[in-house]
Amino acid sequence: MASAEPKTASPAPARLRADARRNRDRLVEVAAAAFAEKGVETSLEDIARQAGVGIGTLYRHFPSREHLVEVVYRRELEGLASAATELARLHSPDMALEEWMRRFVGYIATKRGMANSLRILMTSNSSLFSEGSGLIRGALESLLKTAGDGGYIRRDIETTDLLHALSSIYSIPESPEWRERSHRLIGLLMDGLRTRR
Repeated sequence: MASAEPKTASPAPARLRADARRNRDRLVEVAAAAFAEKGVETSLEDIARQAGVGIGTLYRHFPSREHLVEVVYRRELEGLASAATELARLHSPDMALEEWMRRFVGYIATKRGMANSLRILMTSNSSLFSEGSGLIRGALESLLKTAGDGGYIRRDIETTDLLHALSSIYSIPESPEWRERSHRLIGLLMDGLRTRR
């Protein structure tokens, strides 16, 4: 059951034994997938079992559901932000932007699955959300600027405009095909952004 006054999660202790760090990382990875697929009500016992550890190990690393949610949320944010640099290195500017937006859909899926716990966290750790917002904005701004400067997309689109368009995906009703629909919408956005080359 969600705690009314969660304490904020602290970063992983720097001196965790290698096996303990592997267990912690595996728990976070499994939890992210479970929250995206089944929502935050996924049982912690199921997460521990899928990670190959006991429930006691989960609680040693994450004393409450909100602790686990916060660490998963940070992981998703940081992964999405750092993906911008990697994608820019691997793809043309317009394709890097499109692929990043597709990853944004995965981030939204996980965030949706953690919505109830995130609301509780917002009351106790609002800086988490302002920091996250800055990370996302910075990543998208960089991709937009590179694509615009290179003539791959229109230059009259602001980061805020595109963030509003992407955030509207969050409001698509839950259904088996919502991811497919989300990717179609990203295709439409890119059609509107691209210039004729």
